[in-house]
Amino acid sequence: MTSPYSLLAELTYRCPLQCPYCSNPLQLRNYTQELDTETWKRVFREAADLGVVQVHLSGGEPLARTDLVELVQEARDCDLYSHLSTSAAIGDESTFGRLREAGLDAVQISLQDSQPGSNDWIAGFGCFDKKERAVREARRLGFAVTLNVVLHRHNLSRLEEIIDLAANWDADRVELAHTQYTGWAFQNRAALLPSREQVEQAEEIVAAARNRLGRRPDMVHVLPDYFQDLPKACLGGWGNVMLTVAPDGAVLPCQTAREIPDLEFPNCKDHSLEDIWFHSDVFTRFRGTDWLPEPCRSCERKELDFGGCRCQAFLVTGDVAATDPVCHLSPMRFLIDAALQEADAAAGEFEYRTMSGTSQ
Repeated sequence: MTSPYSLLAELTYRCPLQCPYCSNPLQLRNYTQELDTETWKRVFREAADLGVVQVHLSGGEPLARTDLVELVQEARDCDLYSHLSTSAAIGDESTFGRLREAGLDAVQISLQDSQPGSNDWIAGFGCFDKKERAVREARRLGFAVTLNVVLHRHNLSRLEEIIDLAANWDADRVELAHTQYTGWAFQNRAALLPSREQVEQAEEIVAAARNRLGRRPDMVHVLPDYFQDLPKACLGGWGNVMLTVAPDGAVLPCQTAREIPDLEFPNCKDHSLEDIWFHSDVFTRFRGTDWLPEPCRSCERKELDFGGCRCQAFLVTGDVAATDPVCHLSPMRFLIDAALQEADAAAGEFEYRTMSGTSQ
């Protein structure tokens, strides 16, 4: 068994944005206790000792942590490559400068849409202008800057505008990631799922933009699972290459694993990352391929996709150990097809993310 090379440090679930596709837990009010500064520093040291080489600072909105500069400095002291994922909706003009001085390596800024009105409507918060200023300031300071755009029914019609905006803002990279239907996105699935025509057009738009714009910005287009015939490996396989530490200290094989009931997540306040990675039940249960059901067990792709996403399997089928239902060989694929049909008939309204949890 190998050691992880990446740590996702979810510093907080607090966030001014209310994005309806957020992957954070629905019942956010259950996880309001956050690790203190010294505990996060210990986590970084343990991660480095375990073999981790990069730490992704995320949330929620990590800029909500008043100790973020201090945590970035600790990551630098541990020789960890640090990458900040932010909405850029809070902070002041000095924020990125102080993070740069502390040793932050790269910045990823989220964008909801290409136009201020629709961007702020999807986010549930006025933030478009702040994002543009943040991207330009981060570039001025010499950061590698990625613009991350979650794609869905409500912004796919402006995909070409989004790409051109990323180029105009001089982003190094733009991640065009179709919504993964977990957390709040699963709650809003019928309102967010695009049409097949939209997905096909998106592929054509991205291909044309690559030809037109060349290598800058670098474009990554992650297609939606529900429109594929084969599943993706969940973060390189459950507990294979990365681990997540949640704001309250729970250590997860992936950031959405709390979707699955009856899993007990060890806490870094009580156990070392090494002990959790190598010995905890939640990390070893779906690691590798020995646990796979049929038809996965006999599939020649089992070392490529490891049965697909466990959270998706549970949310769609109710069985965490089932074959990912997006697979055309899954006996439950009809549930995905039914969801697509439901989305085609949906009115398009969604429920915003809130700290108090779902209203349903």
